[in-house]
Amino acid sequence: MHLDVILPTHNRSALLARALDSLLAADLPPGMQVSVTVVDNNCTDDTRELIRSRSSDFRGRLSYVFEGRPGKPYALNTGIARATGDLVGLIDDDEEIDPGWYRCISDAFQDTTLDYIGGRCLPRWAAEPPEWFGHRYRGVIGWVESGTEPLDFGPSFPGILTGGNAVLTRAVLQRVGPYAPTLSRTPTRLMGAEDEHLYKRLLLLDAKGRYRPDLIIYHHVPAERLTKRYFRRWSFWCGVSRAVIDREYPHAVPYVAGVPRYLVGRALRDAFHSIGRTVTGSGSPQDRFASELNLWDLGGFVYGKHLYRPPQASSPCDALGGPDIQCPSRSA
Repeated sequence: MHLDVILPTHNRSALLARALDSLLAADLPPGMQVSVTVVDNNCTDDTRELIRSRSSDFRGRLSYVFEGRPGKPYALNTGIARATGDLVGLIDDDEEIDPGWYRCISDAFQDTTLDYIGGRCLPRWAAEPPEWFGHRYRGVIGWVESGTEPLDFGPSFPGILTGGNAVLTRAVLQRVGPYAPTLSRTPTRLMGAEDEHLYKRLLLLDAKGRYRPDLIIYHHVPAERLTKRYFRRWSFWCGVSRAVIDREYPHAVPYVAGVPRYLVGRALRDAFHSIGRTVTGSGSPQDRFASELNLWDLGGFVYGKHLYRPPQASSPCDALGGPDIQCPSRSA
C-alpha cells in the first residue's frame, strides 16, 4: 500500500513544520509506504528552505513542487498529478495528523471496493472561543465532525468529503477529474467550495466512500478567525460558492427567484426569530448570531446566482493532463 500525502501551502512555514512533524511521528503500519509532496503555492516566506532542511528526516520521501497559479485547487491538482501511489491523502498546512491516521487508512482500504474515506477535523484553538460561537457554524473554522460511528458517504450523509482530511484512490481521482479553479479562494474572495464540487462529482460516479471517525486531524484555529467580521464574510462567500455550483448542479427542489425555496424559508424564519429575540432580549448569543449568518449565507447565494461572475480559468482538466482524466458532467 503506497500513500502519497499532498500538502499545499502558502506562507505558513511555522505551521507547515508542525504538520511535517506529525506526519513523521504517526505510527506507520507494516506494509505501508508513505511519500509526502509539499506544493508551494507562491510562498514568499522560507517554505523552500524548510523543505530542504527537513528532507533528510524523511529519507527521500519528501518532495517539493512549486505551483505559481494562486489558489488551493491549482496546488492540489499539481500535487495530485505528481502522485504515483495507489492512494492519495490530502491535508492542509495548518493541520496535524493524529498518531493513528496511517493505521486508520491501512485498515479502511483493506476493503478493496472502497474509493475514498474522510474523517474528523478537530479544532486546536489559538485563543478562547467567543461566547457567540456555536455549533451551527463551526465549519467556518474548519471543525468537521459527523458523529462517532462509521457511515457511508452518499446523498443522506450529513456533510461532505472535506479536502483537509481525505484519502482517495488514485484511480477514482483519475475518473472524477481535478478540483475546480473557479472556486479558488483569494485575498478578497473567501470562496472555497472546491471540496463540495468534487464531492458532488464523486456521488455522480457512484464512487464508494466511507466516513471514518478515527481518521482524525487537528486544525489550527488562529485568533483572527474568531471574529464576527470573519464569520460574516465566510458565510457570504460560502453562499456565493454554493450558488456557482448550483448553476452546474441544481438541487432537485423547488426554487424561488433562482434560489432553493428551503434557503429562503430558513432565512425568513431566522429573520423573524432574530427580530423577536432582539426585542425581547431572549435567546442565546449563539442562536442570535447563527440566525444572522443564515441571512448572510442567503445574500451570498442570491449574489452568486444572479450577479457574480467567476474569473476565467483554463479547463480544470488541463491541470492534471493525460488521456485518462475525465470531467464528468451532470449527465455522467
